[in-house]
Amino acid sequence: MAQAICMGELLVDLVSDRDATLAGAQSFLKAPGGAPANVAVGLAKLGVSSGFVGQVGDDPFGDWLKDTLQNEGVDVSHLRQTPDARTTLAFVATRADGQKDICFYRNPGADAMYSLDYLSPAMWSEARVFHCGSIGLSESPCREAQIAAAEMALTRGVLVSFDPNWRPSIWRDYRLAHSLIWQMISLSDIVKVAEEEWEFITGTTDLEEGALAIREAGPRLVVVTRGENGAYFHCENCSGQVPGFGGEALDTLGAGDAFVAGMLAQILDRCENRAALDEVLREDVLREIMRVANACGALATKTAGAIPALPSRAEVETFLQGE
Repeated sequence: MAQAICMGELLVDLVSDRDATLAGAQSFLKAPGGAPANVAVGLAKLGVSSGFVGQVGDDPFGDWLKDTLQNEGVDVSHLRQTPDARTTLAFVATRADGQKDICFYRNPGADAMYSLDYLSPAMWSEARVFHCGSIGLSESPCREAQIAAAEMALTRGVLVSFDPNWRPSIWRDYRLAHSLIWQMISLSDIVKVAEEEWEFITGTTDLEEGALAIREAGPRLVVVTRGENGAYFHCENCSGQVPGFGGEALDTLGAGDAFVAGMLAQILDRCENRAALDEVLREDVLREIMRVANACGALATKTAGAIPALPSRAEVETFLQGE
């Protein structure tokens, strides 16, 4: 299928003008979105063969999203369309303080109805990394399907990457969310967390303390994205902070997914499979990986929407040459 498999939600982002709450927003720009789908496109734009596993509705939005991914070079042979539920919508507003209001229309959405019965051994034929988030854990049967897929990846020697991508509005039970996120952490090799999610997930504001707690659960690399302040990384051998890039951000939606795509692309350039992860767990290598990933994230803030803003390898190289 592909070297990178991304699983989870594919949805329509309806993004408002800046400096508005959802209640106060007057207009919305339609854009394709969903964090794992964003990562799949980000990887494809960076030259990594990627495939998306999930489900949309058998409706005009689902058709549009499938075409969008396919046109971006993502393998959609394992993207299902169902007549039994509508494609999920997410209304997004960026308030004046930079925080986001997000409201999901998913009751249930087609993505939440993806079942483990749909998982296919053919998914893993070329896979080197499996990436997912926490929205896929928020409902059954997609919850059980994602956990099963991660377990299948591990048994095949495929790297597992997890971005909790905490969205409180989609969860009815925060304690259940916390428990399921930690279950997924225990199945992961690489965990990337946004700084604003850090305290909820780890119970501390201290980056080293939280990273140690995550690594004790099993992951070998922990990364914290810190917006314009760059990224923090932590593994058995080293830890450190890599500065970000300045410049005004038009829209931060999808910047974290662009970062993940950049990070995973760099890891795959240096690491053949899960058994070879030691090859990247060195300070000099991780600093360069974080530098490139920070550039991907910075470039993604220059355009509204998530998928339309994801940079190509050429754009990243040009950007870094100018720094």
